[in-house]
This record gives sequence, structure tokens and C-alpha cells, in this order.
Amino acid sequence: MVLADLTAGAVEDAQQRAVTRPLAEVERAALSRQPARDALAALAPADRVKIIAEVKRASPSRGDLASIPDPAHQASLYEQGGASAISVLTEGRRFKGSLADLEAVTTAVSLPVLRKDFIATPYQVLEARASGADLVLLIVAALEQPLLAELHALVLELGMTPLVETHSADEVSRAADIGARLVGVNARDLSTFELDRDLFGRVADRIPADAIKVAESAVLAPADVAHYRAAGADVVLIGEALVTGDPVATLGAFLAAGAPTEGESA
Repeated sequence: MVLADLTAGAVEDAQQRAVTRPLAEVERAALSRQPARDALAALAPADRVKIIAEVKRASPSRGDLASIPDPAHQASLYEQGGASAISVLTEGRRFKGSLADLEAVTTAVSLPVLRKDFIATPYQVLEARASGADLVLLIVAALEQPLLAELHALVLELGMTPLVETHSADEVSRAADIGARLVGVNARDLSTFELDRDLFGRVADRIPADAIKVAESAVLAPADVAHYRAAGADVVLIGEALVTGDPVATLGAFLAAGAPTEGESA
């Protein structure tokens, strides 16, 4: 199972980092950071779709996407282009990211920043805050419910916002059970890497009314954003399309596709 392998690798890498940077040290660093930015306010539903723009060098399904020698500059372009938050891949084995990328981005932008990784331990949550993250990704499929609840609570305790990622109606229910306020639906099955752009529409009505709905993956053109908006998405997370083209122009086109149409109430 690809997801299990990715999670195990991320945990192993975190354990290696803990040898030189023990848990107590990371906890002190996390607690000494300035308060996290308010991601729920930044991503709150509006009359148009909001975008989380992702700094992403590679993926297991597509291989190398972009070198991104300066992730801070890439993120600054996203902010200039109208993104509401930034996502940074920090997994190093398959996505070629790092915590250094996260730290660089958090100091370069005023937007909330998401640590996107395969999080399965309190240590990883603490090092996210220590590196300046305002949001942390928690993948329901990778976590048993007690651990999901524990990590969700820790993210909140540290003042950050959990983005709870789901891939099915059952997983949406699990996210609701822990009180998730920011719920993602990933069109990509992380076990097979197959895409199903219509998954969001099939499960969106199961997401609690007071939660922000985030559509993830399968966004390559403005029509994809419009598709998700029509299905009820408040936010769309976009990576590949932004790192393989002009990020500012591409964001402009995507944001326009997520705006109210003529005659539609704003």
C-alpha cells in the first residue's frame, strides 16, 4: 500500500531527526514561535472559491515536476497571485521537500502555511509548529481513529489548524467525529494514485455544515476549479498546475473560474 509506505518512511525520517533534535528541544522551539496565523479566517467561505497554492517539486505519481530552487520566491508569487494560503510539501523521499522549505516559506509570506506531509506522530506535529507551520495535514486513511483524534487535539493545542484529509464518505464521517473544521477531499486515491474528480461531489454533503470544504487534486485547468465550485467546494488546493506554469497568471485564471457567474448572486 503506497500510503502506508509513505507514512512509514516519513515517520522513520522523523525518528532520525529526533536523534539530533530531541522531542524536548522541538517542543521548546514550537512553544517559542509567534502564534500561528488564523487559517480558518483566511479560508472562510466567500462568494468565490479560495485557493491553497502548493510548493511541490515532485510526486510518486508524476515524478519530477519542477526544481523550485527558491521555495520562498515561489510562495511569494502565489501570494501576489491571490492565493489564500500556501501548502509546502516537506516529505523528502518521493516529493523532494524539507522542513527547510517550510521555514523559508513561512518567513516569506503573510499567508497561513500548511505543512503537507505524512504525519503520524506528535513529534512531527511539534516540528511543524517549530518550523512555523500554521496548518498541519492529517490523512484519515493513514491513522487509526484514536491517533487521529490525539494528533488533531495536539495541532489545536499548539494553535494551528488541522486540515483533515478524506477519501471516502466513511472517512468524512471520521473527520466529523473528531470535530474537524477544515475537511479536505482528495480526488487521488493514495493507495492506487488513481484520480476521481467526482468524488468531492459525492461526499460533500456529508461534511458538517460548519466545516470548510476543501477539494484536493485533479486540478489542471480553470474548468476543474469551476467543477469543484459547482459541487460545493469553498477552497481548492492546487499544486502541479502552479509549479509547471506561470503561477501568477495561472492563479488568476483559476480564481476567475471560481468566481460567481453573471446573474449569480455573490
